[in-house]
Amino acid sequence: MEERFLPIGIQDFEKLRKGGYVYVDKTEFVYKLARLSTPYFLSRPRRFGKSLLLSTMEYYFLGRKDLFGGLAISDLEKDWTEYPVLKISFGADSYPDLDCLKSQENLILSEYEKEYGIEVSDFRSAPRLKNLIRAAYEKTGKQVVILIDEYDKPILDALYTEYEEQNRQELRAFYSPLKDCDKYIRFLFITGITKVSHVNIFSGLNQLNDISLNKQFSSLCGISETELEKYFAPEIEELAKEQEMSVSETKEKLAEMYDGYHFAYDSEGVYNPFCLLKCFMENNFGSYWFESGTPSFLVKTLQNQPMVLSSLINGRKATEDQFKNYDPDSKNMLPVIYQSGYLTIKGFEKERRKYLLDFPNREIKDGFLNVLLKKFVTVPDDDLGLAIDNLCDALEAHNIDRALSIIKSAIADLPTIVKKDMCENYYESVTHLMFRMTGYNVVSELQNVAGRSDVIVTTKDSVFIFELKMDKGQDFDTLAKNALEQIDANGYAERFVVGGKTMHKIGVVFSSDGKGMLGWKIAHS
Repeated sequence: MEERFLPIGIQDFEKLRKGGYVYVDKTEFVYKLARLSTPYFLSRPRRFGKSLLLSTMEYYFLGRKDLFGGLAISDLEKDWTEYPVLKISFGADSYPDLDCLKSQENLILSEYEKEYGIEVSDFRSAPRLKNLIRAAYEKTGKQVVILIDEYDKPILDALYTEYEEQNRQELRAFYSPLKDCDKYIRFLFITGITKVSHVNIFSGLNQLNDISLNKQFSSLCGISETELEKYFAPEIEELAKEQEMSVSETKEKLAEMYDGYHFAYDSEGVYNPFCLLKCFMENNFGSYWFESGTPSFLVKTLQNQPMVLSSLINGRKATEDQFKNYDPDSKNMLPVIYQSGYLTIKGFEKERRKYLLDFPNREIKDGFLNVLLKKFVTVPDDDLGLAIDNLCDALEAHNIDRALSIIKSAIADLPTIVKKDMCENYYESVTHLMFRMTGYNVVSELQNVAGRSDVIVTTKDSVFIFELKMDKGQDFDTLAKNALEQIDANGYAERFVVGGKTMHKIGVVFSSDGKGMLGWKIAHS
């Protein structure tokens, strides 16, 4: 294969174009957006190309026609006009406290103030930004283009700390001039992971157009199936050769691992570009998104709200309002989990206006479950993989006692992040989670209100039906017997009889006082 350069980690459009890197042409989207002066907001997960998108916009508005030869916009744009561009990015640093945030604001503003020859007398960020916008307009005679990248990172970096509110207040002040400078602004585009409802950037800009769930722009970031086949045919063929697979099998595997993001309910899915490019570079189907680091705010969210576990591992139905905006005063963390890319839109009920949110692909599912498991079991990290392998071996050997002993050991002690009144949810959820991690097919139905849950695990030759019970004042023998009777009464086994697999029915009883798994009874058929 002729050497081709993949733009892994390339966020500067000029560097990409001059370096001869493969570029998935998004310039038609840029042209459509730029035709209006409406302020835009776009939420996308990390590693999805938001920074490169803003860089593309930057060079377009700087009138750099030389960088766009052969791209869609070169045929669409007839009047290449140079505008003053202010690019504000919070993506390159960490902001655990207010001082770090103010330091970055000062750095950004100082560079532009020097460029436009502005003398600073008031060092507060809001007046400085307002003066900068006005000066750029007056000195060039043209309206200003403002591109804001990862506006919310200072909030997410300080999540659940005393500095979260301070950083939020500072950003509110920093962004406040935007609504008063409307006459000076030609184009405003804001990106982030979450849409924080309490920041004035949203409440102040009444005409802000949130295109995060807009079908027309669903593939503005990411790589669609159409784009994959158009731009990466050589890489797919090389990967197929390396993996000793056919091209069609390789495409199926790529889709299973990295596709599946839907940012509108009726749109073509998109691949995570970072993972796709890493796969092509390594010629291997790796878990590249999680290898690049688990965001600290995800771990903080799980630690702050352990109850969120049960509503994530089996898909979640939600209205748009429930996952679109993150409200810091609310305990609803679904927007953070969705907008971070761990869940995506997998279905939509038009009559009820309900979305089905679930893992986008196998890479995210396996990685996310692994992160969850490390937070919610007492098994050390270095022994966790071994425990899951042993659980797989036990199921393969039909050794149910061994399988449940492994799970019992993993949840022997209630983690400090789980309160005692949450133990019912915790035990049920971690049992589901460990079975999901085996890679076997798992059908789960959580019934948290009723205090019991069933898990059905199928291997190549067997079906294991687990009915989970909490003791709640009843003796073990009665509960275990009731669990086995419930399996039969509800006909759980009937749907699997046709397959001719060996059937195992297991009643499992947990302590409602945080003492772990009390025991189990097994019935074979």
